[in-house]
Amino acid sequence: MERRSFLRGAVIGTSAAAFGGSLWHGAAFAAPAQPGAGPYGALGAADANGILLPAGFTSRVIARSGQSVPGTSYTWHNAPDGGACFVDGTGWIYVSNSEINPSGGASAVKFDASGTITGAYRILSGTRQNCAGGATPWNTWLSCEEVSLGYVYESNPWGGTAYRRDAMGRFKHEAAAADPVRKVIYLTEDETDGCFYRFIPTTWGNLSSGTLQVFKASTATSGTFTWQNVPDPDGSPTTTRNQVSGAKRFTGGEGCYYANDTVWFTTKGDNRVWQVNLASGTYELAYDDSLVVGGGAPLTGVDNVTGTSSGDLFVAEDGGNLEICVITPDDVVAPFLRVSGQSSSEITGPAFSPDGTRLYFSSQRGTSGSSSGGITYEVTGPFRT
Repeated sequence: MERRSFLRGAVIGTSAAAFGGSLWHGAAFAAPAQPGAGPYGALGAADANGILLPAGFTSRVIARSGQSVPGTSYTWHNAPDGGACFVDGTGWIYVSNSEINPSGGASAVKFDASGTITGAYRILSGTRQNCAGGATPWNTWLSCEEVSLGYVYESNPWGGTAYRRDAMGRFKHEAAAADPVRKVIYLTEDETDGCFYRFIPTTWGNLSSGTLQVFKASTATSGTFTWQNVPDPDGSPTTTRNQVSGAKRFTGGEGCYYANDTVWFTTKGDNRVWQVNLASGTYELAYDDSLVVGGGAPLTGVDNVTGTSSGDLFVAEDGGNLEICVITPDDVVAPFLRVSGQSSSEITGPAFSPDGTRLYFSSQRGTSGSSSGGITYEVTGPFRT
């Protein structure tokens, strides 16, 4: 793979534009990444919460499914999934989906400047199996239904009315990532023969109308690509992924993340992280466990993905040994944390606080292995900036 240079954005959650401004950091990448010593060192022994972390990092539980969020009377939702953070004055808000069907939706936890929880509440109700999503530059949360003919809902992290965005297509949605340069939203599809999409709003900042397009490419793992309009975003009677000849197929699209002319997304069926270089119109693999030299791939069951101002990608595992792994700008992939004693769960919703010192994520089914056993965590420490 040829090398190229680019800038990575400071992203809190799943969208580079969620916080306005930027903290761009120069980096060079060559794909695909290989195992090596991570930037934070080896994992230590499990802490009191069962989390294995590098030296200098600590964890706390901020919410449990079916229980009141500490300091509030709000009961946290079952099966917490995709999430993002939003600036709230001197504090911030962490938003989390609920991947249950029916009555999925999303909830939020508010923090003050010191990280103390000051509130929790529902921001989306009456939807189905809300898996991942993405933040927008205008500070809304796109919550995606992972069901056949599912919708994208635009909700307010501060509460209030949520809106169904029909023009963004009806399919088995997974994640979304906003590109403020091209003024589009990228969308993944969780089907074994799914596609990768972008939505072009008629007016940037208003998702009520626009054009849905699908990614087209003829080669397997790298090359050039184009976009073509999906004739019927409603997906009925012909599904969106089967409307355009030459649409590239991906095996189970999952997390999606944008930063400065590049969009990454994961596919769980083949355990890959894809990298789409938007300026050059090319795509390639950022990670593929089958291409790990010497075997022993550290990252398996790829799922939600986010990033930091240092240029690091953080990829959560659905299965595997329940890790969040980091892929560095030097093409090294290594475990950052591991959750012990929860083998029937998956890691979801990684998102960073505005200052980049706190990482939020959930174990969707916790120690019980059921949707009512979800646990949402915060990890604090010296993250690279």
